[in-house]
Amino acid sequence: MTPLFTTKPDATLVKAQDAARAVLLEEVPATDVGEHLGYEVEVEAEKVVTHLFECTRPGYLGWRWAVTIARAPRQKDVTVNEVVLLPGADAIVAPGWVPYRERIQPGDLSPGDLLPVEDEDPRLVPTYSFGDDPLEPDDTAQVRQVAAELFLGRVRTLSVEGRDLAAQRWYDGDGGPEAPLAKSAPASCTTCGFLVRIAGPLAEMFGVCANGNANDDGRVVSFDHGCGAHSEVKLSRKNQPQPPPEHAFDSLSVDDFETF
Repeated sequence: MTPLFTTKPDATLVKAQDAARAVLLEEVPATDVGEHLGYEVEVEAEKVVTHLFECTRPGYLGWRWAVTIARAPRQKDVTVNEVVLLPGADAIVAPGWVPYRERIQPGDLSPGDLLPVEDEDPRLVPTYSFGDDPLEPDDTAQVRQVAAELFLGRVRTLSVEGRDLAAQRWYDGDGGPEAPLAKSAPASCTTCGFLVRIAGPLAEMFGVCANGNANDDGRVVSFDHGCGAHSEVKLSRKNQPQPPPEHAFDSLSVDDFETF
């Protein structure tokens, strides 16, 4: 059997595949163990070899049993280090774990759910500072009171990085120019009468849609976004609704009707 690594193996350990299988069968049922697939040699330990066996357990296609054995110098006896089940190159494995904070998408929060923001979140910066010198509790309260009077009541506000992330997210989303709705629009939002301007640095690229008949009503849209509900959109003459026909005046009386 060809080794899986080229480090010089210990001949006694390589030949001990039957001993490795016997140890494996003490741990798992014989029906879960298949053919011997080869061996691996520890790069930094010549007298450590791992024998690999096919795993035939249902649901573990491509997995393999790994039995690591070792031998002390000038000793003939083989010692078992560990028995583990490892995925092979074609094994079906679970996807990598993603922290819950990175899995949450807009709309996932339900009423009553809380999503705390980390203290060092790069999207936020302090709105005001207490200075470098430690303040007494009364002094801290006074600073907070002055900040509230100056409409700086928020402890933290959006950082430049947080603003740029939001702008990129909005621009790449359904309110940006690449949305299917925008690509088929007759005109852009920048010329629409329903666009409400916003304040701040984001006002250079975004506004809020105020058309109750539009899909984006109440949402942030980029100036180069658009939809079919543009304020200046006009239907061609052939697509305009046809006027109803004129009313017909029926002059037939009851007496005339009875003569028929």
